[in-house]
Amino acid sequence: MYIGPQGIVHGTYSTLLNAGRMKLNIPEQENLSGRLFVSSGLGGMSGAQGKAAYIAGAVGIIAEVDLSRIETRHSQGWVDDVSDNLEKVFVLAKKYLSLKQPRAIAYHGNIVDLLEYAVKENIHIDLLSDQTSCHAVYDGGYCPVGISFEERTNILNHDKEKFIKLVDMTLKRHFEVIKKITKKGTYFFDYGNSFMKAISDSGIKEICKNGVNDLDGFIWPSYVEDIMGPVLFDYGYGPFRWVCLSRKEEDLEKTDKAAMECIDKNRRFQDFDNYNWIKDAKKNKLVVGTKARILYQDAYGRLKIALKFNEMVRNKEVGPIMLGRDHHDTGGTDSPFRETSNIKDGSNIMADMATHVALGNSARGMSLVTLHNGGGVGIGKVINGGYGMVLDGSKRVDEILKTAMLFDVMAGVSRRAWARQENSISTVEEYNQLDNNSHVTLPVLTDNVKIENLVKKHYVKGGK
Repeated sequence: MYIGPQGIVHGTYSTLLNAGRMKLNIPEQENLSGRLFVSSGLGGMSGAQGKAAYIAGAVGIIAEVDLSRIETRHSQGWVDDVSDNLEKVFVLAKKYLSLKQPRAIAYHGNIVDLLEYAVKENIHIDLLSDQTSCHAVYDGGYCPVGISFEERTNILNHDKEKFIKLVDMTLKRHFEVIKKITKKGTYFFDYGNSFMKAISDSGIKEICKNGVNDLDGFIWPSYVEDIMGPVLFDYGYGPFRWVCLSRKEEDLEKTDKAAMECIDKNRRFQDFDNYNWIKDAKKNKLVVGTKARILYQDAYGRLKIALKFNEMVRNKEVGPIMLGRDHHDTGGTDSPFRETSNIKDGSNIMADMATHVALGNSARGMSLVTLHNGGGVGIGKVINGGYGMVLDGSKRVDEILKTAMLFDVMAGVSRRAWARQENSISTVEEYNQLDNNSHVTLPVLTDNVKIENLVKKHYVKGGK
């Protein structure tokens, strides 16, 4: 169920807002006005970054080596300004930062050049990330510094060994310049594109927490580990989405309005953000292709909207609707470098949750269920599950929604609660108070200090 880059616009919007709250002490009811976000990539998924920064109120500078990608984003209105001159880029950014107006600026060039320029000119960056395709770092997903995009393609096709050396050299420079920038107070987060894994694989073990391998993670956080995990996924908030199969714009507008009316914007700041997202969705021109929408919601938020939509189909207010979600969700995916990176009980490397969720959705009657390897961070590094549910207006579908929608989300929240995530435990406690014909077990919490002392007292290496 592909809806174009709209999905990652919402995810990046939420990530940036919450990074601002957690790291820049921005109040919950305010946005990122007067703050600078820098990243790289304006391709299929990364192309969302400029738009997301704008919606979040920030000034965003996004580096991209492929001019055709920049032209696409500029023509669709997701990028406001384009320049290959670093001085001009930062002059523009300074102007809009002082005005506290959002702006999306594309730099046609390499992110390493941009960051090294920022260090040399002592330019402060508030939030920093990267969305180059590092899951395919040696296959063209990451462009070496010092050469053009066309030269990169030629070397990749005719001298792979040289290309790999150039990539490794660039990864080292990229790593070194981010170290310098973060020492000045910038918050850097990996956006789940295997950037830090690529640095580690290139031989730079300094990026690993344990200095040896990636088993204990990296010195900088994944955006899920630090932001989306504890603030969204642990509560069950994730990328719920739908497609109006009639392909009518008016149906999309009706569903937007209905979804907005289902949200209590005063319950939590997450709901406030999501209310604003759907309220301004049409104005922000997010649709690329199908008449689709994405809206982060928790378990009961999704169910409430789904039942409302099915009622609207039943009453012939709109045509049939296909529900789904991104695999980038609280329970649909196992990925220790992204979706499950904030699960700290050691089970983050296990791949059974996505499988259980897929099987549970099948048993409960979802129209379409998928389970696959790869996606985002690369083959062998993630198991993804997804679903599709066709709303035909029938009472049969109502009953499927009441069981499957809650299971799909709460399976993930449960796993996080069992890992002793504080926000997931409180979410499960609240869930268990409701009449939903199901119950989630909770962990029995222990005193970690006592456990550690007992281990030190009684543990004998190798046994007695």
